[in-house]
Amino acid sequence: MRAGRRALRPGLWPSLIVAALLMLLIGLGFWQLDRAEQKRVLLEEYENRPLQAAIRLDADLEPRPELRYRQAWVRGSYDPARQFLLDNRVHQGRAGYHVLTPLRLAHSDAVVLVNRGWVPQGRTRADLPPLPVESEGVITVEGMIDFPPADPFSLGEGEARAPGWPKVLQQIDFELQPRQLDAHLLPLVLLLGPDQPDGFVRRWAPIPEQFGPARHVGYAVQWFALALALVILFYWAVRRPADDETDRE
Repeated sequence: MRAGRRALRPGLWPSLIVAALLMLLIGLGFWQLDRAEQKRVLLEEYENRPLQAAIRLDADLEPRPELRYRQAWVRGSYDPARQFLLDNRVHQGRAGYHVLTPLRLAHSDAVVLVNRGWVPQGRTRADLPPLPVESEGVITVEGMIDFPPADPFSLGEGEARAPGWPKVLQQIDFELQPRQLDAHLLPLVLLLGPDQPDGFVRRWAPIPEQFGPARHVGYAVQWFALALALVILFYWAVRRPADDETDRE
């Protein structure tokens, strides 16, 4: 009786290609797990740092990472004539802007940008929303410290450099905006507190809920599943009939 057997006979190049793909898929899986852990840490910092005592902002403040999401307060006066609109901000599925209003620190030439919240976009790009400021003179403003992305590169800077105010920004540029304001600009943003006047829609969060750690874990599972599927497919693809042997009873 003849008993057919199969043996693994992978070729060199297919094996190398599959090995490279396998390493890539596994690497992507671990990268997504690392991203999930980074966001877990970010959420933990966001929850814990507001519980610490509020600090006062001044011109000499060093932008240390541990200050992110700390409660802070500052004395100064708003400059409503020169405001910025941070573009591509979405609230409840609707496009709009974050309003960045310069606050000139009392007894100082320094300025801090106060994010007063979200406003909806007009019907056209030219239809900019009104940005009223009711508070006059020197006031106390309370909020939370945040640091914008460090890389100022973005596409389409025409609106940011166009004449007139307010100026539409894709992201904050701590080299360009100080020149436009003709002042020393603190390298941070103060997210206006929810109980503070002169604010718009404020739903501060370090990351959108839909882009939380669970999403990255789900991506990691997908990459690892693809890696497993690749191994299984390769195993079945390289199996070849072995030499038949005659078994005599």
